[in-house]
Amino acid sequence: MTFPAKENLTICFAHVAYRMAERFAARNTGIRHFQVTSLEELTVRVADADVVSVSMMWRNNLIARAPRLKFIQSISAGLDQYSREALKGAGIRLASAQGVNARAVAEHAMSLILAMSRQLHFARDNQARHHWRGMISDIGKREDELGDKTLLIVGLGRIGSHLAGLAKAFGMRVIGTKRDPGTGGENADDVFSNGRLKEVLPLADFVVLTCPLTPQTEGLINAQAFGAMKPSAYLINVARGKVVDEPALLDALATGRIAGAGLDCTVEEPLSASSPLWDIPNVLITPHTAGETRRYEDNVIDLLLENLDRLWRGETELKNGIV
Repeated sequence: MTFPAKENLTICFAHVAYRMAERFAARNTGIRHFQVTSLEELTVRVADADVVSVSMMWRNNLIARAPRLKFIQSISAGLDQYSREALKGAGIRLASAQGVNARAVAEHAMSLILAMSRQLHFARDNQARHHWRGMISDIGKREDELGDKTLLIVGLGRIGSHLAGLAKAFGMRVIGTKRDPGTGGENADDVFSNGRLKEVLPLADFVVLTCPLTPQTEGLINAQAFGAMKPSAYLINVARGKVVDEPALLDALATGRIAGAGLDCTVEEPLSASSPLWDIPNVLITPHTAGETRRYEDNVIDLLLENLDRLWRGETELKNGIV
């Protein structure tokens, strides 16, 4: 593959909200670039691009409309939308944005853990009702402390490892699962193989999902998994909605099989106004914003520029390279 020289390169940034082109222009790279904010715009203008930086707006039928396209720098870590076979067949390289939001997502997961433990979701509901809650004599219904609680991180990668470090600062015991338990996981007290998940679920006070969505993880947290959890345990999902069997989650919440859930992602996004999840008091929902911080655009651009430099040097290995 002959990659265009810097002076001949055009980058298309495609995102409905992120201000990628604005932040890229601030770098004064001299590289031509433009931004589109809808699939319709992208469909028309992708033919002008040698490089596209995109996430959920990507459609694989765009390949046929993009004769110049040589490289896609994904804006997200998730890659479900890309056909690797089709990209490879067209000679288009692909790199993910894995790791650019690891700190942000880990901090968001920790905030959901704290919110559920300190019952901030109930406090906000009471505030909206102008209700001052009195003291609680029932010990089991009071706010709780995190010290000595056990956190199970499902998918102990970059996000999970950072979360483990945060949780240790709160005095939590941290256990995790990963494909290869012999590597990484330095911040965890114990690391288990993915196949031992059902065995370790009963140990956890908080179960946090930070794993990618794959055929192996789709529906991973199902009725059997909920049945293995403590009734006092909370589920926190900052991974992908489809990692959780949503009907099983609704049943577990309705029957008191678990204590509650903090969800940054759902199977259907945006979440339908008719979803029963909205009205469950012990569920706290954020709209898939765990990684969305003021630094996100610049973090992705750092990765994009690193990969462009590698391509200009003729290197075959990309940072977070997929295809």
